Amino acid sequence: MITLGLVVSRFNASVTEEMAERAHEAAEAGGAEIAETLSVPGAYDTPLAADRLARREDVDAVTVIGAIVTGETDHDQVIARAAATGLTEVSLERDTPVTLGITGPGMNPDQARARIGNAGTAVESAIDLAESYQ
Repeated sequence: MITLGLVVSRFNASVTEEMAERAHEAAEAGGAEIAETLSVPGAYDTPLAADRLARREDVDAVTVIGAIVTGETDHDQVIARAAATGLTEVSLERDTPVTLGITGPGMNPDQARARIGNAGTAVESAIDLAESYQ
């Protein structure tokens, strides 16, 4: 059985809480187990939590979910770039798949809600990658 770690951003919680539910549903449907879920303040904070999970011997892959909604500045671009770069580094340094289920940047709240299902897709990718590398 594939064992996953899950990182959930609390920022935009009305979206990310539903994303977490979809992630758990996808894991169950895919025959995987989520060993631990770490909650972090925002998408920017996800790489450290992903790294902690990727270090665990019992975690085959990590899925990270969050929603980056556009504000009045380009701050969403900065956050998204930093999170994606950090998560890529974790995956490569730990030799553990880390899938990006963070939606955005450039989304309004309605677009973020429309992409809640991306959390399930990220879990499916994590399961697929973990199975490929076993």
